[in-house]
Amino acid sequence: MASTAERKRRWQVDLPALRRDRVLLGAALWTLLAIVLFGVLDGRTSRQVQVYWSFQPPVDALLAYSSWRVHRMATGAIRRFWLILAAAGTLFFSGDCFQTIMTYRQPGGWSTSGGVVQMGCLGLGVGVIVVAMLVHPHPGRTRRDRLAFWLDSATVLVGGAVVAWSFAIKPEQPGQVLGTISASGIALTAAFAAVKMVMSGNAPMHKAAALAMIGAAALTSLGIFLAPDENVRLSPAVYALRFMPTLLIAVGARAQEIVARFDPTAFGERRRKPYSLLPYGSMAVAFAAMTTVLPHGSGMRLWGVVAGLGLICALVAGRQLAAFHDNTRLIKKLDATLAELREHEVRLRHQALFDGLTGLANRTQFHEEATAALAAAAGTPGTVSLLLIDLDGFKAVNDTLGHAAGDALLTGVAAKLRQAVRPSDLVARLGGDEFAVLLPDCAGLEGERTSQRILRALESPVPIDGRHVRASASIGVASAEHGDDVESLLRDADLAMYAAKHGGKGAWRRYDASMEKAVL
Repeated sequence: MASTAERKRRWQVDLPALRRDRVLLGAALWTLLAIVLFGVLDGRTSRQVQVYWSFQPPVDALLAYSSWRVHRMATGAIRRFWLILAAAGTLFFSGDCFQTIMTYRQPGGWSTSGGVVQMGCLGLGVGVIVVAMLVHPHPGRTRRDRLAFWLDSATVLVGGAVVAWSFAIKPEQPGQVLGTISASGIALTAAFAAVKMVMSGNAPMHKAAALAMIGAAALTSLGIFLAPDENVRLSPAVYALRFMPTLLIAVGARAQEIVARFDPTAFGERRRKPYSLLPYGSMAVAFAAMTTVLPHGSGMRLWGVVAGLGLICALVAGRQLAAFHDNTRLIKKLDATLAELREHEVRLRHQALFDGLTGLANRTQFHEEATAALAAAAGTPGTVSLLLIDLDGFKAVNDTLGHAAGDALLTGVAAKLRQAVRPSDLVARLGGDEFAVLLPDCAGLEGERTSQRILRALESPVPIDGRHVRASASIGVASAEHGDDVESLLRDADLAMYAAKHGGKGAWRRYDASMEKAVL
């Protein structure tokens, strides 16, 4: 996914290319000419209508052609979307050509609202575009995500209908009501669908194309609201306003064609926003409509707005319920993830401090505990003792019975060591067949008695694969003196164990200074 800086740079690169395009410049001049003619022919309604319809087909043709070109450059669902847009452009072109002919054959009998053929082509074309926008796939969406999207769509559609009912229709003219509500609702829904596609993270169009189409839908709605009654004379500005959406849709397609030629991210994935404020905006608009209609007393307008507002509230509540379920699911997922992380942390902590084979403390934990014990006993020498234990003949067990038997022997020895010491004592495996026992709050004599208990415990054999293997050991005992640290205590115990091992009986021996001289 491109970074924010890269997207900004590409957007800056795209704009000059769009400004220099001759087709877009020609479309803009064509529209400017139509606007000038609307002003020149002000008061001559039939001529204005003929200009309005005559200038539509070339712009429709640009929409159909550019959409077809984009369709040939795209793939997958995006290719299908632009093919639908090309088909809609063809429908617009056909309907507008037919209506242009009718305005010259029957001058004075038409307005900016076309006949049955033109309205049919327009309605079908806009309908398929809106549906294509709404059903455009978005990878990674859950079923609830899709439900929330459709609820948002319905909310905006109802909001458009409420605004139309309040400002753009006359309830006393039933024939005009349905058409105005449908047109404004479709226009607002089209704008909403385009916005949602841009925010969804997988829009089938570049920002330039999307903004143009959003503007087209917005201007369509504005044109309906400014002059809902076709029976009155329209100003040149209203004619221009109603012509602009045709230009903007075609400009959007042409912009996408230009960008897709040199920008590999023209259809790329963008950052998806996890929320939408459009439903709340629709609710705010409905409330504003109600406050505007309320002073005129209770009537069809007020009751229509109240009904629409109630429906919007229900849809927003459904949207919130879906979001609540999503949040609950995410919280549960987060809790499960945190629990897994805590379990992983515990496992890592255990692996860092305990021996994987015997479950005893490892060298790291032994150092931590011994350092803490020595610090607590500072000033009272002789209250911390250490036993260093080395098995005799362990290599022979590995060589004759195999490594599995050696592991079983180590596990059995570890169990015997645990049973022979106090609960407050720490038994550790320092590596290989070397063990240590830290004896806090223990004078030298108690250390000697502990070593004797260990030797007696090791006299009973360890059962391994139907055999009974006896483990013998050499034990060195050392008591901490003033100024000793862990390393010096280990060194003293190691010297005592070395002396015991070379004594030939596999026994224990307590460290003293004369022993160090003898060993050296």
